[in-house]
Amino acid sequence: MTLLRLMLEFAKTGLFSVGGGLATLPFLYEMSNTTGWFSHADIADMIAVSESTPGAIGINMSTYAGFKTAGIPGGILASLALALPSVIVILIIAKFLSKFRSNRFVEGAFYGLRPASIAMITAAGLNVAKVALVDLNAFQASGSVGDLFIWKALILAVILFIGQRKLKWSPVIFIAISAVIGVLFSF
Repeated sequence: MTLLRLMLEFAKTGLFSVGGGLATLPFLYEMSNTTGWFSHADIADMIAVSESTPGAIGINMSTYAGFKTAGIPGGILASLALALPSVIVILIIAKFLSKFRSNRFVEGAFYGLRPASIAMITAAGLNVAKVALVDLNAFQASGSVGDLFIWKALILAVILFIGQRKLKWSPVIFIAISAVIGVLFSF
């Protein structure tokens, strides 16, 4: 039964997550809240692993989530279920797009999808920032604003952001640097 629900959840995610892999994040958070298969902290781990491994981030996250939920069969089925709606939609669009490309309704749909995908990616990014940079439990316990942030993580994020903008190195280098610093911070 878990495998069937896993397939349905990821098929729904694949059908409605317009805008790329990060657009799957709101669906993963919803899955986390409704099924309890994984936590919000697990989603942050999924992002880290998915960003540092080859392939599309959405597929990598679905594989990770499926594996965490139901082992190897879960990883395989979640990945296939996420990709299947896109494949079907692409085949249908490819068949008809040449006829309807200049249709004002099609152009209007694409115009509306762009800001929707930006909003979904932004919301997902804010959720990730909340998990990675904010410690609400410590803040609630102490009431001190200083305890609201995970300062080491916040400083690392700012340094890496500035470094990436200034140095223009490959993201792989910054991911490797982050991993090394994360290991050092954990001691």
